[in-house]
Amino acid sequence: MIYEATITEHQSRSKRLDFSTLLLLSVATSIDALAVGLSFAFLKTSITTPIAIIGTITFTLAFIGATIGDKLGKILSSKIEVLGGLILIAIGIKILLEHMA
Repeated sequence: MIYEATITEHQSRSKRLDFSTLLLLSVATSIDALAVGLSFAFLKTSITTPIAIIGTITFTLAFIGATIGDKLGKILSSKIEVLGGLILIAIGIKILLEHMA
């Protein structure tokens, strides 16, 4: 993320989501949903309440994130992408340190 945010526009590939990228993301999301569904089956619990809660929270946070991201993306452009990369690195270091202790 940090590298892509710092290279010039002429060097970068198109940042549009093409069909293959969307297909790959949808498969990854479907695998994640399959894992959650299987875990509910093994727990032998009702799935209706968790579906309602998970669906509502996911929709709400995705909508808020897309709205804020659209507005901040126009203002901060590549700076926000660098910040996102730094946050991911910090999370990775935190997890690494937790597992080393």
